[in-house]
Amino acid sequence: MNAEFHKEIKDSLQRLLQGPAHPEKEFTSSGTTFAEVYAMAAQLYAASGDPEHKNIPVCLAADSRAVIAAALLSSLAGGSPLLLPYSFSRKALKDAHEASGFTTAIADTEREFPENVKLISPRRDGNPQTLSQSEMSTRAELLKIFTGGSTGTPQAWSKTAENIFGEGFFLARNYGVTEKDCIVATIPPYHIYGLLFSIVLPLVSSATIVDETPSFPSEIMRAASDHKATILVSVPAHYRVIREKKVPVRLAFSSAGMLDGETNAQYSANNPMGIVEVYGSTETGGIATRNRSKGEDFFTSFPVIDWKIQNQRLAVRSPFISPELVTEKDCYFTANDRILAIDEIRFSLEGRSDTVTKVGGKRVDLEEISLLIKDSQGVTDCVVVALPDDGGRENRIGALIQGEEVN
Repeated sequence: MNAEFHKEIKDSLQRLLQGPAHPEKEFTSSGTTFAEVYAMAAQLYAASGDPEHKNIPVCLAADSRAVIAAALLSSLAGGSPLLLPYSFSRKALKDAHEASGFTTAIADTEREFPENVKLISPRRDGNPQTLSQSEMSTRAELLKIFTGGSTGTPQAWSKTAENIFGEGFFLARNYGVTEKDCIVATIPPYHIYGLLFSIVLPLVSSATIVDETPSFPSEIMRAASDHKATILVSVPAHYRVIREKKVPVRLAFSSAGMLDGETNAQYSANNPMGIVEVYGSTETGGIATRNRSKGEDFFTSFPVIDWKIQNQRLAVRSPFISPELVTEKDCYFTANDRILAIDEIRFSLEGRSDTVTKVGGKRVDLEEISLLIKDSQGVTDCVVVALPDDGGRENRIGALIQGEEVN
């Protein structure tokens, strides 16, 4: 990606490590200030241990958004890279341990970690400090984030400081997010969408993030009202249940699945600002957006991203893609989404070119579903298909099963 963007991000990250722009302002609505986040970051950095072992990842299994933000700052300053499991269940932590061999974990509540894992729980007391910058590299691995679907083995994707914070700075600038904003998010912060919008975005913009993660309609509305939220970060399933409500925010974002047209239309009728739909994935980062209430029927790519069509599929060159992705000589990565170009900056999604689809925001491999069904007693054959919902990328699953009577 261009050198100008790379330098801009590096300069922004150096300023971020020098300390909070608004130390006494609340980072979380529960009262944890930006100064306290930086104090916790300094503790975590000090606990990283011997520099020779700082390349061993630390499992980040905290609920507190303030602790997660502190851990990101510590890693950014040259501390140990982080490992984000797809959930905090015993199985998910075991999977992450087997995949990485982590020996240390950051947690703020009791978890069922494998034996001999050292736990770190940072305190909010202490003074904010300028974090070390001597080892900061925008292209060094900041974290690995696991994607957990309904089938198959969870996959970990690496993310650099430029990947994660570069997108955060871009979002803050593009949508004018400042210290005057308050964000309520209905998705957890250990998925890429939640991490970017409910941890990184408030951290780089000095916005406040509501601590709770509401999911029921009444909870979402109450959180937005009680905290005078200005930005809602949510998913299609939640917009469906609040689509007839007037939500008192200036911006609403949706990702982790395609928003159906009926939900979008009903929500926008009650909330003229509409919904900004973010298209991307864990491994690619954000790629494009649209807001159909503004007449944007197609996705418009981020200005910092180049794209083209390769064998009817979307190919992107971006500062946000994971470093291990296989790219062409010109640094384009070809995704499995089929697209149709509208013009130089806009495209429409036309489906997938592989057997992976999304159901409820989670990736599901139809071939693996088919194999699981065929392994069932009495099943002789089956065909599994995706039944598209309105929107182009979200689906239901249908299965035609042939079997024999089981005694």
